[in-house]
Amino acid sequence: MKPGLQDSALIKYEPAGKFEETRFEKIHNISFEQSTEASAIVAQEIADLIRSKAASGKPCVLGLATGSSPINVYAELVRMHREEGLSFKNVITFNLDEYWPMEKSDVQSYHYFMHEHLFNHIDIPAENVNIPDGTLSQEEIKPFCIAYEAKIKSVGGLDFQLLGIGRTGHIGFNEPGSHFNSGTRMITLDYLTRADAAGSFRGLSNVPKKAITMGINTVLSAKRIVLLGWGQNKAEILKETIEGEISSTVPATYLQEHDNTTFVLDDAAASELTRVKTPWLVGTCDWTKELTAKAVFWLCEKTGKTILSLTDKDYNDHGMSDLLALQGSAYNLNIEMFNKLQHTITGWPGGKPGADDTKRPERAEPARKRVIIFSPHPDDDVISMGGTFDRLVEQGHEVHIAYQTSGNIAVSDTEALKFAEVAALMGNNDCERFSKIAEQIKNKQRNEVDPIEVRQLKGLIRRCESLGATRFEGVPDEQVHFLDLPFYETGGIKKNPMSQDDVAIVNELISTVKPHQIYAAGDLADPHGTHKVCLNIIFESLAQLKSEAYMNDCWVWLYRGAWHEFEMHEIEMAVPMSPDQVLKKRQAIFYHQSQKDGVMFQGEDLREFWVRAEDRNKETAQKYRALGLAEYAAMEAFMRYHF
Repeated sequence: MKPGLQDSALIKYEPAGKFEETRFEKIHNISFEQSTEASAIVAQEIADLIRSKAASGKPCVLGLATGSSPINVYAELVRMHREEGLSFKNVITFNLDEYWPMEKSDVQSYHYFMHEHLFNHIDIPAENVNIPDGTLSQEEIKPFCIAYEAKIKSVGGLDFQLLGIGRTGHIGFNEPGSHFNSGTRMITLDYLTRADAAGSFRGLSNVPKKAITMGINTVLSAKRIVLLGWGQNKAEILKETIEGEISSTVPATYLQEHDNTTFVLDDAAASELTRVKTPWLVGTCDWTKELTAKAVFWLCEKTGKTILSLTDKDYNDHGMSDLLALQGSAYNLNIEMFNKLQHTITGWPGGKPGADDTKRPERAEPARKRVIIFSPHPDDDVISMGGTFDRLVEQGHEVHIAYQTSGNIAVSDTEALKFAEVAALMGNNDCERFSKIAEQIKNKQRNEVDPIEVRQLKGLIRRCESLGATRFEGVPDEQVHFLDLPFYETGGIKKNPMSQDDVAIVNELISTVKPHQIYAAGDLADPHGTHKVCLNIIFESLAQLKSEAYMNDCWVWLYRGAWHEFEMHEIEMAVPMSPDQVLKKRQAIFYHQSQKDGVMFQGEDLREFWVRAEDRNKETAQKYRALGLAEYAAMEAFMRYHF
């Protein structure tokens, strides 16, 4: 452990998380199951520092970050201020960065963000808040940056710096190429950084191309640094940062030079670290069934062999001699793993009536099951599990589709205007109403929240598209449920926290249908995203309803979104698709016309959703084939959730 770390408040909390220093890791890090737990611990360290400084009559100088990563930290600090009397009167803050140009009142500005999430809710003196100014002219920026650096030094330097990390490896807005000795300055944003921000700005074209940021040297001058990393999307860059060589191409690797830095991660963000992904390369393992399957599938990929062709030498050469000793021989282990994987494949996702279900992923009985497919947005059902959806209907199950949110913010203004103008031109009794809506859309200002009438129109567009797809799949309209969960209906990118109101709506549907199967989006790429909130609402509903007798017969299957698939060792049910079913799934996705051709929340992946879905399903089938199983056109994968 590096010198200085023994003084960190995080170290005494370490038993709550998971940390094992290995030869691969060059930065101290700790991982937690949930980001909320981790955020509370980081907030506690900050609170302890504030109180300690106050007790000694000194100011506490904090470097603060923005973005989704620190939101829960700020929420916990606000709670401690309100409920525990934590005072911020002795605190001086310096924010890392700000977009340029950017008005302070703009909802996308970091000035707005910090006041919305922290400053408006605590007793920090206004003169103690320092945020880079996005309203400066080009000529004013350099002197401002020099003064910003001087002010940090004048108050004794940063006692604590909170960081997030971008997928380019940036800290602050120090993009690849940033120098070790860089100070506060103007910088041009990387395309990937702008693409990741596109959702918040309602499109890539609206994201500023420049920003003002503290430099690497400024960050490294802090006495204590804590970097937050949440979600699978950050896993690869975190592995490169923690285990890779120091390089300007990944600016966060400069933190390896700091002697009091801790990375605080959730399990998804830590998933690519060697000690997590391939622990047999680190040391002795507890060879659980899951870890064994993970290791065997990894070995197949590493050697380019099928399961049944692996040899004793393959295992021994790749750090698995202890696993081989437990199993007796490669032959026995290979047969066991091959059978395990083969038993995940089924063309009967609802169970095959009258068949022996001992080695099948789903029960044979009841032959006709009641099924709820929960879809966070009005197209996730067909994008993520359209083939399985089709099979369930075709095989006679009572399939209910539950669209958890309206998805209205993902409908572009141009798409909504088209519908409003068509309706206005129809000349019916609502002609004036739709003309008004059309004018509201035309006169909309940048970042303005849609009026309720516009939101309703956008929601109706997505609702009708969904009905087109469900009718195409043969689901009666009365089995299609539009939940419009309240947490989503803010009209903006920022959503409300989930509440019992959301859970109650899901409770009512489940208690009415009394399902034998529930399908839910288990996409953990963004722990603060709509998919995760929708999943948490379902999990809370299941917890509240689990004592009901009908829940004893309910199995829950998780599917993934358009970007990622489960790892091979996680898959418990794989549903093959024929070429005809792949085409049918594509047609169902096409009913969601508002989400085609340059959808707003596309990110850096320029493929349309139907292409992403098909590519992912084909890749899953190819992985099964590479492991020695039968060849299919495509496969959809699921993991069972035990509640």
